Amino acid sequence: MNDYLDPINSVGMPEKIDSAIALDLLITIKEAIRNYSVALTEAASPEVRTTIRNQMEAALDFQEEITNLLVRKKWFHPYDVAEQQMLDLKSAQTAVDIAGLDLFPENNNRKGLFPTPPQ
Repeated sequence: MNDYLDPINSVGMPEKIDSAIALDLLITIKEAIRNYSVALTEAASPEVRTTIRNQMEAALDFQEEITNLLVRKKWFHPYDVAEQQMLDLKSAQTAVDIAGLDLFPENNNRKGLFPTPPQ
């Protein structure tokens, strides 16, 4: 990827962003479930334990929905380590490519590349 402003380089980017957001959501909800389990062991009253347990069960249901979405979209392969490794390597290479972009190129003249609105 030599020119990040060239529209051809944005092909497939929306799906990559969607998968990254969904994976981040999965990580966040799993962390929330861990926090609920710790809070459950620290709760003193039965009412608080019931509330935390209900919230944790809802979080577990949400985690299942997110995981099913990721598997259905082929963004996550929990039962195929080789496939998941290939996906992770591809994602890592994309991150390295993006990090290596020259964000302030010498030639930043885009005249003629994009349509100019009427004056």
